[in-house]
Amino acid sequence: MTTEILIAREHHRLRLREALRNGSIERLRHGAYRLKQPSKDARAVAERKRALDRIRAVHRQLRAEHVFSHDSAALLWGMRCWRSPAKIHVLQAYRAGKAAAQDIVRRRPLPLTVATVDDIPVTDRAETVADCLRTMPPLDGLVLLDGALANGLDEGRVREHVERRNKQRGRAIARYLLDLADPGAESAWESFIRYLAAHAGLPRPRTQLPVETAEGLYRVDLGWLDHGVLAEFDGQIKYVDGAFGAEYDADAARFAEKLRDDAITAATGVRPLRFTAKDGSVRAMRKLVAAFPGDVRRAARIDPLLPFPS
Repeated sequence: MTTEILIAREHHRLRLREALRNGSIERLRHGAYRLKQPSKDARAVAERKRALDRIRAVHRQLRAEHVFSHDSAALLWGMRCWRSPAKIHVLQAYRAGKAAAQDIVRRRPLPLTVATVDDIPVTDRAETVADCLRTMPPLDGLVLLDGALANGLDEGRVREHVERRNKQRGRAIARYLLDLADPGAESAWESFIRYLAAHAGLPRPRTQLPVETAEGLYRVDLGWLDHGVLAEFDGQIKYVDGAFGAEYDADAARFAEKLRDDAITAATGVRPLRFTAKDGSVRAMRKLVAAFPGDVRRAARIDPLLPFPS
């Protein structure tokens, strides 16, 4: 459901001030507000919705021709994002003045090809991803790229856009991330674990590794079976009663998970490592590296192109 957005120039100033004071609306950015409604959304979901509403507000506020790009376009396309962007990215035909809003990043020129999402002009999907790879921190770029490829985006088209730009800035890391990408990563957190492994100089894992067990076929998020390592990422929501419907029983889910792990361990001799968001970058890195044999750890070298995620 789309939130109702109020643009200041379209409403009476005193009524907006009163609504803001009584808490029925909240400010999105200068000159734009939205109706405030109770929400049970997780923090990341709420931040994403707010970022989308800010983009919609800017679209209504801008009078000149414009196209949303970079991570703003990625959000509009519904792409997988590691974090919600702090600024709004637009392409336009004119140079911004000194009084331009500080929460908007303006670039020129307008793209040759323009798509629309919900009647909002955006760069096409391949160009959006290419722009993000060149400008985002590498972890953010990898998360976005893995998700886009998993949703059917043609890697070749992204490469074409990366190479088409005249400026060299960001091209090397974009190429590197394209080589590192894997559409088998089914969530941002699986991309995160892969990124940590690449940063540490560990071997590349196989995603969605099939494991035949006495209880049936299972797929493990990430596997390095040659080195005796399997890894799975668990979202906290699976441990909450009712998270997937009124009948969902978290205790039953934990028990089924244990039976699954037991079956995988019996079949492979390896018990899966389990990661959650609470591990954080440092703990997750230590846990992952420690699981590998000593010779692999000693041979590993930090990848200078992939900074440690803060």
